[in-house]
Order: sequence, then C-alpha cells, then structure tokens
Amino acid sequence: MMVKRRTFPLLIASALAVMVYFIFTLPRSQPGNHQHLYPYHVSDQSITPVNDTKHFMVGAYKEHRLEGSSVRIISIFRRDSVQPLYCVFYCGSHWANGTKAEVQMHSDHFGFHFVTTDVLCPNLPDCNPSHVTLATQADAKLAQNQTFLRIQNLVKREEEEFQFNFTVCWSNLFGDYNNVLQVTQTLEMYKLLGVQHVVVYNTSCGPDLERLLQSYTQEGFVEVVPWPIDQHMNPSRGWQPSEHGGDIHYYGQLTTLNDCVYRHMYQSRYVLLNDIDELIAPYQHQTLPQMMDVLQRQNPKAEVFLIENHIFPKSQFEPSGRFERPRWRDVPGINIMEHIYREEPDYRIYHPSKMIVRPRAVEQTSVHSVLRNFGQTVKVPPNVCHIIHVRVPLRGGLTKKELHEDKRVWDYEKQLVPNVDKALEKAGLLRM
Repeated sequence: MMVKRRTFPLLIASALAVMVYFIFTLPRSQPGNHQHLYPYHVSDQSITPVNDTKHFMVGAYKEHRLEGSSVRIISIFRRDSVQPLYCVFYCGSHWANGTKAEVQMHSDHFGFHFVTTDVLCPNLPDCNPSHVTLATQADAKLAQNQTFLRIQNLVKREEEEFQFNFTVCWSNLFGDYNNVLQVTQTLEMYKLLGVQHVVVYNTSCGPDLERLLQSYTQEGFVEVVPWPIDQHMNPSRGWQPSEHGGDIHYYGQLTTLNDCVYRHMYQSRYVLLNDIDELIAPYQHQTLPQMMDVLQRQNPKAEVFLIENHIFPKSQFEPSGRFERPRWRDVPGINIMEHIYREEPDYRIYHPSKMIVRPRAVEQTSVHSVLRNFGQTVKVPPNVCHIIHVRVPLRGGLTKKELHEDKRVWDYEKQLVPNVDKALEKAGLLRM
C-alpha cells in the first residue's frame, strides 16, 4: 500500500510538468502580432469580396496541369480597376508571405464592366497550401484577418476513382423562372440517358421550382449552388450592355460555367454545359455513355465535343393530344412531349452549340465554345446528337409543313411518363 501511495503523487507531478512544458514551448497567438495557427475567416459563400478592391473570389482550385502554378482562383474582376494583387497562403501549419498573382481576364466579357477572371498563384517551396486569399499587400500578417477560400481539388484523382461519369452544369437561375414541368421532364430524361449529377447556380426562381429542386437535392441527384450575385452588383438579364444594361453578362453565367468545370474536374469523367431548358440527346444510341464511348474511340485525342442547338418551337403542338395528360394540366411550365416539330438551322448565319467536355482538358470556357483547352475539339454530327430546345421560335416565319418531325423524347415514354409523375408527387406538385 505504501508503494501505491508514493506513486500517485509522482504521477500528478509528472503530469503537471508535461503541462507546463507545453504551455511555455508551443507557439501561441499574441495580441500584438496576430500569428493565428489557422485562418480566422474561411468563406462559406459562393461569392467572396476581395478586401480593398472591386473584385470577387468564387472558388480556389489546386492546379495540377500547369508547371509553376499552384492554385487557380476563379474570380470576377472589374475590368477598369485592376491593381497588383498577392496570393497569401495558409500552408497547413504556417503562413507564407504573399507572392504576386497572375491575373488572366477572360476574352469574353461582351462589354460589361465585370469579367470572369482566372488568378494564378505560383508554387511556393515548403508550402502545401490548404487555404488562400487575395490581398493588396504581400505581408501575411496583414492578410490573416481577411476571408480565405478553402482550396479544392487537392487530390488529383484518376478517372476510375471519380464519383460521377456524367455531370450536367446548368447556367444560372434568376428572376421568377418557374418552368416546373419542363425541368422535371428534362431531369428525368437525363437520368434515363445516364447522367448521375446535375448542378444549378441559383440566384432566384419561382416557388414551385424551388420545391422541385429541393426534392431532387434531398434525393442527391441535383446540387443547388446559391449564387447571390445581385447582392454584389447589378447583373444583366441579357448579353448586350447597350440593350440589357447591368454590370455582368447573364447574372455571371460565364463565371458559373467555369467554376462548375473546376468543381468537377476530378469528380466527373464528362461535364455537359447547357441551359436549363435544353436537353442534349443522343439519336443513334440509347444513352450518353454509349454515345461517348463510340465518339471517344473515333476521336481518341478529342476533349471537347460541340453539340448543335436545335429549336423546337413551343408554339407548334403535335395534333393528336397524346400527351395532354390531365394530371399535368395544373403543373406550371412547358410539356416538351407535345412539341415534336424542329426548325432546320439556318447554316448561312452563326449557329450556336453547347458542349460535352472532359473537364481536365479545359482551362477556360465560354458558353458556346472553350476559350483555352489542352486537347482537340470535335463537332458532333446532328444525326448523332443534338440539343432538344423547346422555346420561342427562332425562325418564326416557318410553317408546320416546313418543320421536321422529331419524336426522340417519345422513345423513352414508357419510363419517362411514370418517372415524371413520381417526381412531381414527391415534390408535392401533382394535384390529384
């Protein structure tokens, strides 16, 4: 018993000695020098202002493809207010003083004040960065109280490790867009075509569409990225400042497309870049994976696949009324199954495309083409694949006899119709 009684005080003394050692030897944050061991402010927003500038950071991504570059920050810059900036890294265990940032404004800005911009931050020796911010001064001490971005894509995964095979990136939602039926039909079609993931950047939309997107988000098929760009500037509803006004093209559409590509660079084998009212549909294959396997074998060096946009006028209805379903009558939006007449594109004028890309080969993208990429670009013949775009007619003078009958969506009727019903019921949008 005497041995045990003597041992207990010795244990307490040893524990106290260890505590005192760590208190006096570990680095501490002093009120005067602000040497934080971790960024105090890490952004949880999709748009983060850069202190003392008119610019904004959107997403920071580890750059595995360019020699000498460590991190790429997708940003929005005011074109007439560019100034020297520095990348300040938190290196996981210590801070690094800022290094001069390389600012690359994208060529497509359509004359608006703000433009999608890449900021390239150089590699630093002895720094494995986890967070980054942009600062007007190089001193890390001065930047530590700024808001930092978490760096994504830290791990360069191989394709067999990707979470998704096909991801769809939809351009921004804004206003009171409430096209519930068309969005539901499009999402269910994409499921049947082999898509696993759909991403939409949302500034605002109608209440019914909000409910639908929440339902698909809970299911895990849709990811909604909040996009409050109207809290930072006056976004335009169009693409020409002289006609539509505003500070940036289509609510920052180009920025969201680029950010979506980088978000999924090491998560998805392919990324589809198109609008919410467009469906990229294969015409010689049942699914997109089947089609892309063939196209990739035929074009082994291709990384970007251009898909023609084909207009299906919403003013022209198929005559039988086959898909005038009573259950869908009170659901807001367009019923794409009723619109089977397609305009012949006028190839004498510019005819836009959208894209299927391998994101690891894309450096910068616009809406209808990539601006910088590392591989070849292939234009896919429209008889192999084209976009089903139900909207107001582009060539309004054409009669129904001058349009082409295109019932591709009907080929999926047996699965599509009940799946749309189930999705609407799940979201509480189908009235009995």
